[in-house]
Amino acid sequence: MNTFLSRANTIFAFTLSVLAALTFGCFITTAFKDHRKAVSIESTKALVKNVPNYSASREKNDLGFINFDIIADLNDIFNWNVKQLFVYLTAEYETINNKINQVVLWDKILRRGENAALDYKDLKAKYYFYDDGHGLRANKNVTLTLSWNIVPNAGTLPKVKAVGSYQVQFPDEYSSLQ
Repeated sequence: MNTFLSRANTIFAFTLSVLAALTFGCFITTAFKDHRKAVSIESTKALVKNVPNYSASREKNDLGFINFDIIADLNDIFNWNVKQLFVYLTAEYETINNKINQVVLWDKILRRGENAALDYKDLKAKYYFYDDGHGLRANKNVTLTLSWNIVPNAGTLPKVKAVGSYQVQFPDEYSSLQ
């Protein structure tokens, strides 16, 4: 005869197996969906200053100031397996010292049920845009790109890059505005 504990163990193991199969089914139904969307990004202002960076050293480094517009409709990305989106804007550029520089300028968390249509005008960068030298002044090839991480109920955490980017040209001279 089976004891109460062995029967409870059998039911528990079977329940976990069924839940694992359902979780895998949840993942596989949305695993191969294309989550890329077209976005529109434009810069309304780009300034560069030469200021001391007290967090690292007392040397003067370039500090960029960018205002930008973002238009994107991310509502179609949400399905029953998406909890939230972590949306962020990055600036990518090349300097003499570094082949690739990537800086996050702005981010936002969009939860399921919220309006995921982004329509921002003249938005300022949320984070400082420091360069570790003098690579922003007269840099004509700073690319702004919108990306997002999808936080699912079950499955992988994909990083998706939007279709569309914008090239920012920084001025040749440092700005003296406060």
